[in-house]
Order: sequence, then structure tokens, then C-alpha cells
Amino acid sequence: MAKYNDAKCRLCRREGTKLFIKGDRCFTDKCAYDRRPYAPGQHGRARKKMSDYAVQMREKQKVRRMYGVLERQFWGYFNKADMAKGVTGAILLSYLERRLDNVVYRMGFANSRQQARQLVRHAIFTINGRKVDIPSLQVRIGDVIEVSEGSRKIPVVAEAREVIARRGTPTWIEVDAPNFKGTIKALPQREDIQFPINESLIVELYSK
Repeated sequence: MAKYNDAKCRLCRREGTKLFIKGDRCFTDKCAYDRRPYAPGQHGRARKKMSDYAVQMREKQKVRRMYGVLERQFWGYFNKADMAKGVTGAILLSYLERRLDNVVYRMGFANSRQQARQLVRHAIFTINGRKVDIPSLQVRIGDVIEVSEGSRKIPVVAEAREVIARRGTPTWIEVDAPNFKGTIKALPQREDIQFPINESLIVELYSK
């Protein structure tokens, strides 16, 4: 499968906002975006007037890169959201939030979505008692995500309680940090996503 192997901080600079791809590093003075808050490249400082299409494209790329999904996957989520009943943009974000790797990150068991994806692929998590290794798996209400007994000493997992205290958790997830598990209490709603996203631009882009 295709994979982005270039410097991750370039993505934040290109989109003009922090995507928190590197987790806790993004909150320190080592953050590349804080040091150079302009687009990468020779002409990165130059101000460019963008067309409506370019604005829509940048918004789509920002969300896709933040959640770490490929274009084909993102298009698939949009198609499912477009066919579902309700507001397409809000449903699209809900699908992205319900990915297992994102849920693990939201629970505080990983410092970034990329790290959460690696941990999931190593099958250190169980859902309702069954081992899983699919980062894109969609969680459902009532699902219990738990760290397997033998993986609780992994440093990043062991520090989960500190991460949860510092970062907090969404209202739709209930985390039991001492027992290394969390429960999906409800499906994520649009108001649960605090990151500045204008999903209507993505809907406009794909609806052309």
C-alpha cells in the first residue's frame, strides 16, 4: 500500500495549520510549524491567492492527512457518507473518528494516530475480547477496546494515564485508564470534533 515517507512536519506547513501528526512533539518548542509557519519550498513565504477549487482541495487534503488515510480510502468514506441519511459532511467526519486507530489515539494509548496505527497492526488491542489488527475498523456503540495483558508494559501504553490527564478524552468515549480499556458510549457527533474543519468545502469539492 502507498505510504508517505517524507518529513511529516512539511504536511502541517503545507496545510497552514497543526495536524498533530507527531503527537506530543507538536506541543513543544520543537514543532516545525511553530518555527516556520509558512509553506515549504523556495516560494513558501509568498502570498498566493487561491481559487475556490484550491481552497476546497486544501481542506480535503488537510482532513485526509490529519487522519492519515489515502485518497482512495477517503473517497470511499465520502461515498458512504453521501449515501447515508443526514448531513454528508458530519457523517464523513464521524466515519473518520470511528476508525480504530483514531479511537486508540483519542483514548490516550498512543501519542499520535500514526503511532496508534502501528500499535493496532501489532494486534496489542482487543475489541470485546477478540484481537484485532485492522486500523480502519469501525467501532460501534458498546464496543470495549482493551490493551492485551502482555502489552501493558509498552512505555507509550503505560503512560496512558498521564496522556489522558493532559489531553482529555471525547465525551463519546469512556476510558478506564488503570485497567487499560475504554468503552464506546455513543457515536461521535460534529460538535465532538474541535479541530477547525470546514467539511462543507469537502462536500462541494466531491459534488462537482
